[in-house]
Amino acid sequence: MTGILAWLSSLPEPLLYGALVLAAFAENIFPPLPADTVIALGAFVAARGSGTALGVWTATMLGNVGGAMVMYGLGHRYGLPWLRQRLPALFPTGATERVTARFKTQGLFAIIVSRFLPGVRAVVPPLAGAMDLGAFRALIAMALASGAWYGLVCVLAFRAGANADALLVRIAGQQRALGLGAAAVVVVAVSVMWWRVRTRRR
Repeated sequence: MTGILAWLSSLPEPLLYGALVLAAFAENIFPPLPADTVIALGAFVAARGSGTALGVWTATMLGNVGGAMVMYGLGHRYGLPWLRQRLPALFPTGATERVTARFKTQGLFAIIVSRFLPGVRAVVPPLAGAMDLGAFRALIAMALASGAWYGLVCVLAFRAGANADALLVRIAGQQRALGLGAAAVVVVAVSVMWWRVRTRRR
């Protein structure tokens, strides 16, 4: 973390924003990349310079949503089997099947919720493309989820004071809370649909 913070602090403001765009873009292609850490620390550095929360949020959104739509396009063009063969790290065992099942029953609602789940959110854009859920609708859903999450990251970073370590701990806690909340929403939605199906059968 210290190395990333030092590197970001050494960048002039335009390159700092560029680094945020690249980190947010690459997250969609290589999930192990600590994009949230880079973006949080970048926002932390910007807050202590002449950067703005809106500038950080805009740069992050351009990269994240842009990367998501590139992966959507690949999924739509080549299909899921091709993507699994070329990018196996992007599709962890079991995650793809779970997200596919949610998409079939919940549509765009599943896109929004799944983008809050760590370890799953990178699967969402190419899978949405492979299932042909509609580029514009998928764009709106992913932008809503990313906008909410990175908006929270920017707010926390610009209010963090001088302690970067405390910022990362707080962001990790917020991410866990959002992940648990999203998982709870999925469970409730599946339970409601199961109850409706059972009621119709009766």
